[in-house]
Amino acid sequence: MEVRIGVKHVSREVVIESSQKPDEVQKIVSAALAGEKVLELADEKGRRVVVPVEAVGYVEIGVEEAGRVGFGSY
Repeated sequence: MEVRIGVKHVSREVVIESSQKPDEVQKIVSAALAGEKVLELADEKGRRVVVPVEAVGYVEIGVEEAGRVGFGSY
């Protein structure tokens, strides 16, 4: 699942591929915005992305991908 984080005053988004469920990511983001100082998420390879909460412009949480069928499925 793809997660996009818009950072204030930065033209590029931070994009990670997460193996977490959308509801889990939403809870992490909500908790961070409610009182934490940083938003911390992990990608599929175990790398961590840490963004100061005051710099977060938006967070776009994608949907889980269903299994693909056909020749283009990798």
